Amino acid sequence: MSGVRARQAYGLLAPFFVLFCAFGLFPLLYTGWASLHRVELTALDRPEWVGLRNYTRLAADPYFWNALGNTVAIGILSTVPQLLLALAVARLLDARLRGRAFFRVVALAPYATSVAAATLVFALLFGRDHGLVNWVLTGVGLAPVDWQNGPWASKAAVSAIVVWRWTGYNALIYLAAMQTVPRELYEAAALDGASRWRQFRHVTLPGLRPAILFTVVVSTIGATQLFGEPLLFGADAGASGGADHQFQTLGLYLYEQGWVNLHLGRASAMAWVMLLLLAATLGAARLVRHGFGRAD
Repeated sequence: MSGVRARQAYGLLAPFFVLFCAFGLFPLLYTGWASLHRVELTALDRPEWVGLRNYTRLAADPYFWNALGNTVAIGILSTVPQLLLALAVARLLDARLRGRAFFRVVALAPYATSVAAATLVFALLFGRDHGLVNWVLTGVGLAPVDWQNGPWASKAAVSAIVVWRWTGYNALIYLAAMQTVPRELYEAAALDGASRWRQFRHVTLPGLRPAILFTVVVSTIGATQLFGEPLLFGADAGASGGADHQFQTLGLYLYEQGWVNLHLGRASAMAWVMLLLLAATLGAARLVRHGFGRAD
């Protein structure tokens, strides 16, 4: 009977492993192989071995470093406000409000919205001549901003899209973590005379530490792979990320190299560099987590 059960178990797991090998393992290995070759999208049957040349060219490519800098800047501009707002929203949703279920659905609605729809709406809001944001700025006596062509204004606009889409998602994660904190701790803190802010700082935040680390890592991964928002925000610029590449991210530059310039080998090298950056991020997060553990 044990042999039959083992075969049944392997049979149930087989579809997952087949799909994983076809759509996970094979693309990973193929991009690793292609990153060491000169592979043109128009001549896939004529690869040429180049070793690490694709990687050394990236190291000397100013557009790659520009895309990396843009990715880091947009990541910071979107991740920090996003997680702070998510904490505030989660704290409000944790209070005893009427219709809490409705507000939770509302908080998750931006996450469920299509990237294309959300980005196109924000592109209209941040329009230079007829955008609502500039209309508000001129209404309060400020000069209008060229949101698509300004080096930092464009990054802020793209970051605003990311903040709007992901704040509610992270807020629900924080809310779930908040509800696991024992209420007895709040009662004890209140008996000791702790204010609501001190309760939040000394009771809630320590209980949220694993959730905060998780959202920081996931948000960093999302920022590294950012593609749809900058592509659609600068629709006229295509994958270049603006006239001066002012908001071209690593994801856009990879797409430009592989599908616009047809250099599949260089795009594969970029994909592996991004993977190494994400691995370094996860490693740093583990060090931070162990550091918190020793501090406790």
